[in-house]
Amino acid sequence: MTLFRNVVFIAAIAGLVAGVVLACMQAYATVPLILKAEVYEQAGGGHTHDHAAPPAANATDTNAMTSAAPGPAEAAAPEDEGWAPADGFERFAFNVVANVVTGIGFALILVAASEFAGGIGNWRQGLFWGLAGFAVFTLAPNLGLPPELPAMPAADLAQRQIWWTATVVATAAGLGLLAFRKSLPLAILAVALIVAPHIVGAPQPDSFESPIPEGLHHQFVVAVTLTNLVFWLVLGVVVGVVRGRFTGTATSLRDSFA
Repeated sequence: MTLFRNVVFIAAIAGLVAGVVLACMQAYATVPLILKAEVYEQAGGGHTHDHAAPPAANATDTNAMTSAAPGPAEAAAPEDEGWAPADGFERFAFNVVANVVTGIGFALILVAASEFAGGIGNWRQGLFWGLAGFAVFTLAPNLGLPPELPAMPAADLAQRQIWWTATVVATAAGLGLLAFRKSLPLAILAVALIVAPHIVGAPQPDSFESPIPEGLHHQFVVAVTLTNLVFWLVLGVVVGVVRGRFTGTATSLRDSFA
């Protein structure tokens, strides 16, 4: 029970810090682009697609398979809209809460996975684990399913969910083999796992027609990618710092204080 409590405590602190940082970055980097896209959406007659998000996905993408928490990017046709937070402080506050919850969830995954490799002992190791998390949950899925703005077309939600999940699992397994198994056959297998989802290809919509300008979408993809990169780096660093303070020179949380 002590091990579990320590893991949850570290994840809670890291998720809180990283979630607040992410929400602040979104307020200046992605939300303004989303609001611009909503104007095009309304002018184009409210064309939408299903943006329902799975429970464990990317922290900022609006793509249905790369979006877990922040809701500002998710739009629906006016006749389908339910309650939504008002623009301004209310929207920002709900975004902070959603990002913190998502951050804690990703931190739990990060801490649990890293403990199998001896744990994150300091902030430098945290940077590398953060980069790994970014590659698994953001970079690899976004190569096939880039973040979407409101009014952009998308393929079937279930197909996107399956491809996104398979890509995350395959990328994580491939990186794990490359990092912790020094064998040429396993290295070849690792590379095959990483590239396989992209050879198969992500599901695509029947039509790519959209009222959203290509330049606006490009800005959004860049903004989402950079904010996610910072999010994962902050998450890894905070996990390393907090865990290091509690465990000292211990190699894993099992050897840490009660």
